[in-house]
Amino acid sequence: MNPPPITLQERRQRLQRLEAAMEAQGLAAVLIDATSSLRYFTGLVWWRSERMIAALVRPGKPLTYICPRFELDKVGGSVGVPGEFLTWEEHESPYALVADAVPTGVLAVDEQAPVFAWLGLADALGVERLRGAGALITPLRARKSEAEIALMTRAKALTLEAHRRAHASLEAGVRGSEVAAFIDKQHRALGADGGNTFCIVSFGQDTSLPHGGEGDPELKEGDVVLIDTGCALDGYNADITRTYVFGEPTAEVRRIWELEHAAQAVAFDAAKLGEPCEAVDAAVRVFLKAEGLGPDYQLPGTPHRTGHGIGLDIHEAPNLVRGDGTLLDVGMCFSNEPMIVVPGKFGIRLEDHFHMTAAGPKWFTQPQPSLDEPFRGVGALA
Repeated sequence: MNPPPITLQERRQRLQRLEAAMEAQGLAAVLIDATSSLRYFTGLVWWRSERMIAALVRPGKPLTYICPRFELDKVGGSVGVPGEFLTWEEHESPYALVADAVPTGVLAVDEQAPVFAWLGLADALGVERLRGAGALITPLRARKSEAEIALMTRAKALTLEAHRRAHASLEAGVRGSEVAAFIDKQHRALGADGGNTFCIVSFGQDTSLPHGGEGDPELKEGDVVLIDTGCALDGYNADITRTYVFGEPTAEVRRIWELEHAAQAVAFDAAKLGEPCEAVDAAVRVFLKAEGLGPDYQLPGTPHRTGHGIGLDIHEAPNLVRGDGTLLDVGMCFSNEPMIVVPGKFGIRLEDHFHMTAAGPKWFTQPQPSLDEPFRGVGALA
């Protein structure tokens, strides 16, 4: 059974925390564009286009939505947090509307807003009055609530079950596109928001490309199989990768798989409260270098970061990567996927996620137990 969606009360608490941070920094307003942050704070899910749909947050004033006049009925019926509305006609400027609503002071703008929105706001308010809102929004979104953790826990369980079913369905000659379609069907049947949020299915040499090849080859005996996929519940994402062999693995594949499995455990053990995110990535690279891989991003080795944050975005800050000094804190959620690539041959990526608790990291899903029995111990999910 799926957990309940995020409540109105929780969204209002998020807005209160945002307003408190704004007041502490002396900001007049924050503009949240049609990004995942709009959903996070207001519950409004909207596609990004050339027409501004946004929320304006001003301490001590009602939440204000900005939208085209012809979309008012639809936007008004879609918001999760009630508020006031400022509308503009097609020949008018939404940026001028924002300038009128924020006549003085600094406006912090959603950093995922498109460039044209920043340019329009700069013309209307003056560039000196604008700054990015990432320093306000990212720390709030990075620390997940119990409700968010519950939604992601269930979403990841659904995706792991879809993986298990896909593994059981594999036959020689099947194409990657057919496997992706099968997984999409399973996600829908299991009760996710929709089908796959994404799905990478790679066979053989294509597994050495972190995001797969461009073709659609058929599965052959002895192929390494790498499947990276996810779904969402109330917008909260799963993202799990499993790698195994269709048939008998070679000694080289088995050796690299075991190193990948060990590297994932090294990353988990290195995730300690109060330590910087980059320390997790560093621990993995020290381990792999000692095993003759790398160093750094050199191949054979790990070509990308050890992990990324996850929530309403599949990839969101902070990240387990060199240079990210964010201190690990309770509620932060990360992928753990120090992929090992052997160029021109194969790649092994095992990806599970963990969240930080007061007692340290906790897995959302248990890592793949073995190369030969990738779903040992995973019971069927209804």
